[in-house]
Amino acid sequence: MLMRRIHCLGVLLNCENDDLIAHIRDVYSLITILVTGLQLPSDEIRGEILFVLYKLYALKNTSAEGDDTDILVSFCPKLLYLLGDVLMKSQNDDVRLNCIALLTMLAQGHLLREEGAFDTCYLSYSDGADSEENIEGAKELSLVNLLAEAIKGPLLSSNSQVQISTLDLLFHYLSSIGTLDNQIHVMVEENIADYVFEVLRLSDCKDPVVRMCLQVLDFLSTAKEAFKLRLVIGFHTLIPVLHYVAKVPFHPAQFQTVKLIYECISECPGAVSSSQMEELVLVLIKMLKKDSNGEMGMTPDTFIMACSVFVVLIRSPSCNGDLDLPKSVEDAVKHAALSCICISERDINQILQCLYLLKEAYAYSHDGNTINSSKLTLRSCILDICRTHLLPWLISGIHEMEEEIVLAVLETFHLILLHSSNDAMEFAESLISSSWFSFSFGCLGLFTGDRIKYRVYLLLSSLIDSLLGNDSGQPIRDAALDLPSDPVDLVFLLGQRRSNNLNLPSCQTAILLIMYTSTLYDERIADEKLVLASLEQYILLNRSDFHDPTNDNFIVTQLVNLYGLLRGLGKMNHEIHYSQEAEEILFRLIKNDEWDLLSARIHKVSLRWLFQQENIVESLDHQILAFCRNYNLEGGDIIIGNIYQTIDVQTLAELVSEKDNYGARLFVCLLAQLFEEGQEHDVISVLNLMATLIHICPAASDQLSLHGIGSTMSTWCYSSNTFSETTFMSILLLVFKILSSVHPEALSADQSWIAVTMKMMEYFIPPENSDVLSNESLFVIGILSLILHLSTSKALEEASKTILFNTSIISAVNTAVCAAASKGPALVDHDEGTSIGETLIFVLLLHYFAIRSLHATVQGVVDWQNFFVSTNPAEPLPFIGIHCHDLCRILHFGSPVVKIIASYSLLELFNRVSNQINNTHEELKCSVGYLMSIKSILEGLVFYDDARVATNCAVCLSMLLRWEKLENQTKLHGKSNWCRMIMEEMTVSLVSPRLASLSLAKSQRPAIHIATAMLKQKEIPRWMRTVFNNSCISGILNSIDASSLSLETLVLLHELLKSDFLSTEQTATISQMLQECRKHIYTNSECLPSEPIKQVLTTPYDLGDVYSYLIDLMSSETYIDMDSWGFHVGNKRLLEEIELFLRTLTVDNTCR
Repeated sequence: MLMRRIHCLGVLLNCENDDLIAHIRDVYSLITILVTGLQLPSDEIRGEILFVLYKLYALKNTSAEGDDTDILVSFCPKLLYLLGDVLMKSQNDDVRLNCIALLTMLAQGHLLREEGAFDTCYLSYSDGADSEENIEGAKELSLVNLLAEAIKGPLLSSNSQVQISTLDLLFHYLSSIGTLDNQIHVMVEENIADYVFEVLRLSDCKDPVVRMCLQVLDFLSTAKEAFKLRLVIGFHTLIPVLHYVAKVPFHPAQFQTVKLIYECISECPGAVSSSQMEELVLVLIKMLKKDSNGEMGMTPDTFIMACSVFVVLIRSPSCNGDLDLPKSVEDAVKHAALSCICISERDINQILQCLYLLKEAYAYSHDGNTINSSKLTLRSCILDICRTHLLPWLISGIHEMEEEIVLAVLETFHLILLHSSNDAMEFAESLISSSWFSFSFGCLGLFTGDRIKYRVYLLLSSLIDSLLGNDSGQPIRDAALDLPSDPVDLVFLLGQRRSNNLNLPSCQTAILLIMYTSTLYDERIADEKLVLASLEQYILLNRSDFHDPTNDNFIVTQLVNLYGLLRGLGKMNHEIHYSQEAEEILFRLIKNDEWDLLSARIHKVSLRWLFQQENIVESLDHQILAFCRNYNLEGGDIIIGNIYQTIDVQTLAELVSEKDNYGARLFVCLLAQLFEEGQEHDVISVLNLMATLIHICPAASDQLSLHGIGSTMSTWCYSSNTFSETTFMSILLLVFKILSSVHPEALSADQSWIAVTMKMMEYFIPPENSDVLSNESLFVIGILSLILHLSTSKALEEASKTILFNTSIISAVNTAVCAAASKGPALVDHDEGTSIGETLIFVLLLHYFAIRSLHATVQGVVDWQNFFVSTNPAEPLPFIGIHCHDLCRILHFGSPVVKIIASYSLLELFNRVSNQINNTHEELKCSVGYLMSIKSILEGLVFYDDARVATNCAVCLSMLLRWEKLENQTKLHGKSNWCRMIMEEMTVSLVSPRLASLSLAKSQRPAIHIATAMLKQKEIPRWMRTVFNNSCISGILNSIDASSLSLETLVLLHELLKSDFLSTEQTATISQMLQECRKHIYTNSECLPSEPIKQVLTTPYDLGDVYSYLIDLMSSETYIDMDSWGFHVGNKRLLEEIELFLRTLTVDNTCR
């Protein structure tokens, strides 16, 4: 009957009516009865009572007429103990659910408290005897212990609803404001954490169990030491959970899962196995990666905790076992940084934690074995992140950033710079390339706090340490707290009198250092006029301190650089307002021998200004000599570039090559002085450096020549001092460098080179007959060849004449030629690798340049036909020269390199003979047999592998054919089967380029020369019309188009047109193609160099490089200076030939 009544009451209370409780006359009496009924042994009755109590409590709290008094508070803690006892003893799921529901509501109302937390007034509403008995029983088991025991069974219930409700009760109990730390500790001691871990293990990673378990474990983890052991035991259950929550974007349990993992790793090092650690790290990295690329996000707390896990791994490497920690940290840092930088609206704490991880990772990369490849890779990755992502992000977003983030980024950069390594230097370069000085003062303008100011100046000091070395930034560290934030204030402070301000000297030293370093990298932190005025005031006020021997020369360097730069910039802007007194003080500092200008870092504008000041020329002479000595001792690697404004050979080379300073004059005068004093070691040092300067900047040779380097060389010739062979070779090296790069105009009026030329010939050309010359003699021959080459441009003409008619050289040439010619077929074995072959190569080069020089300097004196015949064949020529038959013999039997040079020499000789015949209308003096022998050799080389040899021989053969017009008795080409074969081979390659062999393709250009010459004859051989018949010409036209038309082919078609070989249709086809070709050239025009690009000789002592340079020089000038029928490759020449063709076509059409 009782149970039915209670059940009916429960049904009534379960109706959806909030005013039901108002109809109960005495709620407290009813509750008293119900609470007493909980002690009955029947689960059914207790279940009904629990439901009624639950509904009464719920209705009272939601009733509109309810007051603020909790209706159950007066029955606590008795009720709580009874509920705990019911929950612990009952096995009925409905009873458990009702009990748990009521306990949950009580927990939400903060009533699950210990006895001492309640007022004893509850006794007025309950039976005194019973209450006293229950309280006595409570002393044996506290409420929290009772509750812990009570929930163990429901936690492991097979009924998921019971299990979830129990977890919910536990969560609300632990989160109640009435729950103290000691109560959570008791819960852990009662193994509740173990039970929750077990529930988590059995959950099969399904929500809401996972979420609720992790929320409970998060609260239990506050019991630090007590929870630690349980966490280690249950840690393995977190791994699959982490896999699960990592797959769900913003899963509410992500944070608690990662936090528990963090606590286990940090509080229990070594508790996690290597395999577990590796698995966890991979999952965390994957989470960060997905977050960075936007594939799946995570909450800020989760992100922070994931970064914290890696920080712990870095700080306690013993806990990571066999894990490849550097690689894991690298991936984590990379993805975390990209996530913060690339995704907008990141939480500030996320960014700060990411930067903290970045700093810890970089410090870790420097710990222990610094040559560890994985750590080096990690370091490189961090530097790359800072350079390519963090630095641009900071610079572009500084105006929207919080001060804490800016500070953290600056600290990160500072940490990198503090490590003395190449990495710090490279990162310093990155900062400099981003105008870091300007950015720093911009940052100080945005954030006025002392922390930012101090960090900015500290970072600048470390930056200067990396850039300049030797703790150069220490003055800034010393004065960082006293320096102003505004750069204008800095400039103003520099020009103040020190008087009694003890901090001012250190501040001025720091300011001067900042300005000096910033200007080295072309940054201006204040107006230049303002800085110059302040700097001059500083110089005037502190003039006495500059002469103090205890003063650091580095201060002088800063002053000179800054002052010279400001004056140089002012001169460029035509601003000349300055203090002459300050300038004189500065010049006195420069003249101090203790200061080494050329070992300092100084801006190029400042250095140029110094080299423009005549007052310090003598001092600069000493500085240059000191630089030459150091350079010679160090062996001097050539440094191309001037990134750090270091005064190296590159800087000096640029100065010497320019007209607006005394650089070239200083070197020339210094060398002349050393020659007179006979200081051989210094002479060698200066000579070697000057040669290097020309190697870097060939234009320096012009300035040196204009300032009298030739006259200085002549002082060596007449000097009474004796110099060693080493000095002579250094002189030769410099001479070669000058002559190989100078423009002829710079030498045109210089007669001092005659003495130099004669001195070289005197020392290194042996008077006795020898078919092998020493390396030194060959090097001199190379220089003499350059002099002869320059004479063709109206320079060094008199010096060239002394060479051309020098009997010793003529004898040496004749001896070498006779020795080579006498070897016959064996000559091919004497290539450039042999002494005889090397001597022959240089002799042939000298001969080539001699022929050109003879034509330029002694025009009308030489009878060029004497090279073909002589009244006395044994009598040598009165100048440097090789007879034609000797050249042909050498050409025929010589090695490949010898063939190249001999073919150019023969071509030059044929040109001279042709010009003479054409100008004087004289007849050839040589016999038909002589011509036949030459013709045979030339025909045999038309198909030679080297295109230069083949082309040169073909051009010579075409000249030979033109000479035959003067010999009516001889018809060399009319019956020449060889010429016909050449034509036939050529047409095959023109008609079917793809079918032609490689040798045919190479011989196409030489053959066109011969074909063109034959088509120019008055009597064209009849077989020419057979070879160039209608089908052949049509085939040639079909194989070419507007984009593939070559100059040689067009010249051939032009001669065919003029010889009336083309039909009307073919002419029309060519005309249309030429129109398209011209359009194609204009559409795809190429910028052609106005003059051939000269190669720079790197090691003149290598004779192979010397003759290779001369061969290139010979090749370039031959093609430029070829007569009108020759070919100059380029679009310009092709366009000219197109116009000639179309003009000829127009004339022909008009005549018809």
